[in-house]
Amino acid sequence: MWTAVVKYLLRLKVHQDCCQTLLQAQKAKFSHLRRFSLSRRPWQHSSGIARASQTFDMSAAIQNVETLEANQFICVHWEDGSKSLYPSVWLRDNCQCPDCYLHTAKARKLLLENLDINIEAKDIGVTERKKVYIIWPDDHTSEFEAEWLKKRCFSEQARAQVQEELFLPERQCWDSDLQLPTMAFEEVLHSETSAYKWLTTLKKVGIVLLTGAASRQGELLKLGQRIGFLRLTFYGPTWQVQDKTDANNVAYTTEKLSFHTDYPVLQFPPGVQLLHCIKQTPAGGESEVVDGFHVANKLKELNPQAFKILTSTFVNFTDVGVDYCDFSMESKQKIIDIDEKGQVIRINLNNATRDTIFDVPAEKVKPFYAALKDYVNLLNSTDNKFTYKMKPGEIVVFDNWRLLHGRQSYQSGKEISRHLEGAYADWDVVMSRLRILQKNVLSRKQL
Repeated sequence: MWTAVVKYLLRLKVHQDCCQTLLQAQKAKFSHLRRFSLSRRPWQHSSGIARASQTFDMSAAIQNVETLEANQFICVHWEDGSKSLYPSVWLRDNCQCPDCYLHTAKARKLLLENLDINIEAKDIGVTERKKVYIIWPDDHTSEFEAEWLKKRCFSEQARAQVQEELFLPERQCWDSDLQLPTMAFEEVLHSETSAYKWLTTLKKVGIVLLTGAASRQGELLKLGQRIGFLRLTFYGPTWQVQDKTDANNVAYTTEKLSFHTDYPVLQFPPGVQLLHCIKQTPAGGESEVVDGFHVANKLKELNPQAFKILTSTFVNFTDVGVDYCDFSMESKQKIIDIDEKGQVIRINLNNATRDTIFDVPAEKVKPFYAALKDYVNLLNSTDNKFTYKMKPGEIVVFDNWRLLHGRQSYQSGKEISRHLEGAYADWDVVMSRLRILQKNVLSRKQL
């Protein structure tokens, strides 16, 4: 019994020592992030963005290593005084040798069916304080670089920081006081630093206005090439928002559009929307946006029951017609999607395509409407929404999972008086480009 207690206390001490060192680094990092303010236009300061993306010290050399708990764990002691604990099975699974890992594809070759989950290290050691080597029972040898190991430390703080660096989850909420981030279209196309600022701001604030594009179709295709590629939908690679006869979408009219997200009828709605103003009507047609996450959190505070209903009730969405090709779409979405921690991760709300079919018991219909109405009322509050009018040559890019957008009505005429070209991109594609730009831009700054 006492042996088990000693082992437990030893593991606890290892984790606490590692966590304390990393927590100090984490506090220093976040002291900068807390100073982020929309009014200070942080997207215009590349040095600020670079500091926000720095990691904890990866350069510490290895002091020594030891095995713990019958060789089931390997503890790395760093020269900076911290410690990291690694399970033996994880180390064997992630062997970086050519037999186990295809470096040209950065992919694991070792088959899981060939992995012994009870494996123990036969021998361990340190090479020039830069590498840990492990000899396994079958005499297979694995080597791990110090930097590689430290980045993959299993402490809570280290794991949280790496996840932040990979997914950039920080968001800056806003209301009617939003100062719309603005950048030059041509700079984004031709400067890696500007493109990095653009996508970083898009991820954090949720919206960026680009100026100086030509007032003709096709400019969005250039942005698509800048990030990788655009998303094809049933409305085409791009689509034209105009007043159309026999419109197959409410956006193709002159009427007011209520706050909505695009395409909740898809199981995986586009994450990013791009709208390019080619022609603008003299009167009306103003655009409106609102931070759906910010308002959802307000709803949670003011009416927890309404928030619970909208995060648990599946709603049918439908869209049937002909455009790029004929289509008949149907999906079931919750108005507010949350993750396992209860954090809002996506809004799915489009009143125009909300189906007349509603798959809930009759007695739950009215409570749902009451909850949805409360959320919509908050969205439309003058305290929360931001209104602006696009000019020809401007492109607005925004987070379609987070922001809801709408449009004020305008007068119809014999000729087209308002013309926007639209397109979509997936967050996977945007984040891929953002990570590449981050690596390139920050590596240059460190030279």
